[in-house]
Amino acid sequence: MKQGNEQKPSAERIARRHFLKLGMAAAGALVVPGAAFAYDDWIRITPEKLEPRTHAPSTHTQTARLIPPTTRYYGRAQVARELSLYNVHTGESLNTAYFEDGRYVPGALHEVNYLFRDFRANQVKEIDPQLLDVLYDIRRELGTNRRISLVSGYRSPATNAWLAQFSEGVARHSMHMEGKASDIHIQGVQLADLQRAALSLGAGGVGYYPRSGFVHVDTGRVRRW
Repeated sequence: MKQGNEQKPSAERIARRHFLKLGMAAAGALVVPGAAFAYDDWIRITPEKLEPRTHAPSTHTQTARLIPPTTRYYGRAQVARELSLYNVHTGESLNTAYFEDGRYVPGALHEVNYLFRDFRANQVKEIDPQLLDVLYDIRRELGTNRRISLVSGYRSPATNAWLAQFSEGVARHSMHMEGKASDIHIQGVQLADLQRAALSLGAGGVGYYPRSGFVHVDTGRVRRW
């Protein structure tokens, strides 16, 4: 998907503040697979303006996701992983610690899913947490805390098919439709440097689109184009 110059930040932002109130009982619950906990008790979301969501869960209780850390995190699973993201189409921002205390944080993943949604079809899909790990590692490789600009995240099949009519660069079976790909750039970082950082991870596919102004990264097999 090609990135134009029409996108401008809007006043709508998604802000997150985390307040941990974990006692001994809560700490025990986090280490038991399938244990349920109320994440609203320790994650407070304070949006300035947040449009109604048809996909919002009907209950405040979610189950902790016990997804094994990828091999590059072996031995440092307790390290918190944070991301700063900006959706260039909607103007929404998200600053979040999506991984804490050896677990992916359900509330943070919920907000990521919404930020990465197909804004054309207003559809939300679960984003592969390991894609977030790739984005996290890219910033570490670059040695920057600058926010990552999201050009394209999830694409519904209908949106992907529509885009494929106008660009040969849109795969008809794109990993964007699986929630396992993102097109990104980082303000102040050369696109070639962003590509090199992504390739150095050996974590999936990396596509270089200098004329469109973004780098594609996904969690599929290792490849480049």
